[in-house]
This record gives sequence, C-alpha cells and structure tokens, in this order.
Amino acid sequence: MKLIIGNKNYSSWSFRPWIALKAAGIPFDEEVISLYVEGGREQILKHSPAGKVPILIDRDVRVWESLAILEYLADKFPTAGLWPSDAAARAHARSIATEMHGGFPALREECGMNFWRPPGKRILSAVAQANIARVQEIWSGARATYGTGGPFLFGKFTAADAMYAPIVQRFATYEIDVSTPVKAYMQATMMLPAWQEWRRAALRESRVIPAFEYDWPEVKRLPAEAA
Repeated sequence: MKLIIGNKNYSSWSFRPWIALKAAGIPFDEEVISLYVEGGREQILKHSPAGKVPILIDRDVRVWESLAILEYLADKFPTAGLWPSDAAARAHARSIATEMHGGFPALREECGMNFWRPPGKRILSAVAQANIARVQEIWSGARATYGTGGPFLFGKFTAADAMYAPIVQRFATYEIDVSTPVKAYMQATMMLPAWQEWRRAALRESRVIPAFEYDWPEVKRLPAEAA
C-alpha cells in the first residue's frame, strides 16, 4: 500500500491515517506531494479526482478522505484494533471521529497545524473557544467511560485517537489551557513513537507555505539537533 500525503509540517488530514497506520504496525510506503506549489494539484489529481490529500492506494483501490481511509484499513486489517471491539465503544468512537471530520472549523482555521511554530498563545474567537471546550468534553468523556485499559480515548490507540492527533498538536502549539486529564492524554499521544517520527520529519522539511504562517510572519527554523 502507498499513502499519498502533503507537507508533514502542515497537513493535518494526512497526519491522521499516517499515524493510525504506524501505530497499528501496518506496513506502507508514503509519497509526499507539496501543497500550494505549481503542479502540486495536478500531481494529486493523478491519484484522486477530489484533488486533495491524503489518498490511500492499495493495488487497484483508491481511497481518499481520512475517515474513509481509516474505515478501509479497519476492514482490511480487522485484528489491528483500529476501532474498539466492544459495540458500544465502537459506536461512540465512530461518532466522535465523524464529529471531528466535519466539525470544529473555527479551531482548525485559527490554530493551524504547524510543527515549526514556537509554542505560544494567540487570541481566539468565542467560536474557537467553544470548539476547544467541546473537544475537551469529548476527550474527557471517552476517557472516563471507555479509557480504563490504557492512556488513550478507548484505552488502546484507535482510529478515534488518530482523528484527533492534529488537535493534540494544535493544543500544544497554541498553549491551550486544558484540564489535568486532557493534559495527560495529550502527553501520552505525543510520546507515541509514531508521533515522534512524524514530528522529526516535519521539522526537517524546508518548504514554507506563507498562508499557514499568518501569525508568525518570520519563520525561524529550530536547530537541526531539535529534529
């Protein structure tokens, strides 16, 4: 299988299936197509009519949209545990994953994923703050109800955690004030070897997309050893 993704520093939707594949130990190749460059969209269109990343290629099968990719992987690798085995937990996991897929536009717009950005707060709209409150409610509720078997939303890392992984990065980067249980969940996620692998690759990237640097106009790369 091959996963077509965008820049690791910025592409939150690419991060979701990538970290799920890595955490589940499913082998795959990857191809990075830079976003917002001349010819980039044409390259993506060769793989998907939607013209967006990520795209999973499995022989003659093409799957686009992060959540659809996760569902395809769960079907193909049923023992990988990408969804909880308990029916009630699985339904809850799918519900919150779908809510992430279609929701929280203000938070995503005002706090773009950016591994280069030095941690620091910024002024957020009331709508973004409401998004943040809802995300914390989702995480705390899943942990309290289904998370007794481990540090993640349903104990073990699942597709639901993968869907929220870029939000964890946003909360850390923009120094969002969170509850103690939410902070513990974030720390567990960021300690994953898969997370650390993506982060190292993101910090090694050189392409700057100015549209994603709107509140940090002078891009200052971290020292090489930090990667």
